[in-house]
Amino acid sequence: MILPITDPYVVHHGALGSYAVVYCERPDEWAAKLKSVSGIEAVLSKAEAAERFELPADRLGDLVVVSTKHKVLGTSAARHDLSGLTEPLRSHGGISEQHVPLICNRRLAAPAGGRHWRNFDAFDLALNLVA
Repeated sequence: MILPITDPYVVHHGALGSYAVVYCERPDEWAAKLKSVSGIEAVLSKAEAAERFELPADRLGDLVVVSTKHKVLGTSAARHDLSGLTEPLRSHGGISEQHVPLICNRRLAAPAGGRHWRNFDAFDLALNLVA
């Protein structure tokens, strides 16, 4: 299993995230087991994850696991000491974290239309669409 969030900086996210990539020999069997775990929002095959999240399939494991809004994924409780935490824990990679407001305080050179904007579209918006 690969957890992309591995920085143990407790004040930020304590090496806990909402996204994991799993490599295994029996993906269907593990998917069924993982789907039954409380706090797991989605367990997707490589093909499903690549399509749903627009990810390159050649960089994914056999499964992609995403936790629910108030749960995080990590290696073990012993490796995630949160005793020094004084602020709410932040997480990354979850489906609940995908809706980020994108506000532009300038007129657009072209109408946004029905385009589905995402956080990384801020660069395209700022560089190419602001009048």
